[in-house]
Amino acid sequence: MGIDTFVRAGVLTAWLAAASALPPAARLGAQEPAPPPAWPEFARALDAYVEAGGIVGAGAIAMRDGVVVARRDVGFADKSAGRPVDERTIFHYGSITKTLTAIAIMQLRDRGLLGLDDPVTRWVPELRAVSDPYGSPDAITLRMLLSHTAGFQNPTWPWDEGEPWEPFEPTEWEQLVAMMPYQRLLFEPGSRYAYSNPAFIYLARVIEKITGDPWEAYIQKYVFAPLGITRSYFGSTPWHLADHRSHNYELRAGGNRLVTADEGADFDPGITIPNGGWNAPLDDVARYLAFLTGPAPDAETARRWGFVLSRESLEEMWEPIMAVAEDGTGTAVSDVGLGFFLDRRSGRRMVGHTGSQANFRAFLAFDPARRTAYALVFNTSIGDGPDPGARELAELLEAAGRLLD
Repeated sequence: MGIDTFVRAGVLTAWLAAASALPPAARLGAQEPAPPPAWPEFARALDAYVEAGGIVGAGAIAMRDGVVVARRDVGFADKSAGRPVDERTIFHYGSITKTLTAIAIMQLRDRGLLGLDDPVTRWVPELRAVSDPYGSPDAITLRMLLSHTAGFQNPTWPWDEGEPWEPFEPTEWEQLVAMMPYQRLLFEPGSRYAYSNPAFIYLARVIEKITGDPWEAYIQKYVFAPLGITRSYFGSTPWHLADHRSHNYELRAGGNRLVTADEGADFDPGITIPNGGWNAPLDDVARYLAFLTGPAPDAETARRWGFVLSRESLEEMWEPIMAVAEDGTGTAVSDVGLGFFLDRRSGRRMVGHTGSQANFRAFLAFDPARRTAYALVFNTSIGDGPDPGARELAELLEAAGRLLD
């Protein structure tokens, strides 16, 4: 559900550099802007990967100055029903959800309700049961959780042997608490980076303890509503949006060929919703990216966006905290900030996050200085074995990197 594969593949810059722009709803009626010069090449590469990789459906947008300047919808949201991917198709965005949780923590910090260097055990005392060979879990701060430097393991459900009795993910907080005495920190908190999904569940617990709101309700009230994000949701799909929800598909070995298995539309992300539960059409993602790249197009939008987070606090989230990857000389080329990842390979700061869960794969990226942004999502993943579209995917990423040339 995380960014590790993305970083290891060395494609962070390619994903982050692919950008251009979309607006809040008030600007959708403006004259249609021109796409990036490299967009036709990117669109061809996307089509080629969809074909070679057995992708059932995909969507992509490029943004500039808060406006969508190019869009591509490919394939099917529901293949058996013949329903194509279109502008209303709802995908799942996995770990990109973590950026919402991070923004919520920053909101509470700006309102004086917490400090980033406060110990997480102030609100989640159950974590004192985790074995810490380096000292006490009381030393783990909210900043460490936000930057994946606290020392917790990557998976929320650490016993994954593929047995039929195993849940997709833990479904209740009490299950995580029951597991805590049987876990230990992997390294001294604050000493290095290691991606952790449960870290963001613990952050969500902090949000709930301080505000009294369930995490989902808090995000709807204090992030989505002021940003004008109206068709996003968590958990099961609302009835009025069910016809637009994409199914998710897995490519599986079937004799000497790959078979496409339809895994349905909804699934139960359980306790993992705060670290990977966002469902949305690309238009909602575009409104989020317009806010991240700013500034607001008018005074009223600026007022609403100001309720979410200030530009100063957003910029703080995009400052490097710990190296994620280094080049051959030991120089950091990508870093983690507060809930976001940063890449420096292109010589400028690129910010983003990826997500994958239940066969959905999503990529979100932006350049704060150039106010460009990019989002791409697939509803299909490969099971065990090599990706048949690996070469085409590499070419797609190269084409994406040229969108800003």
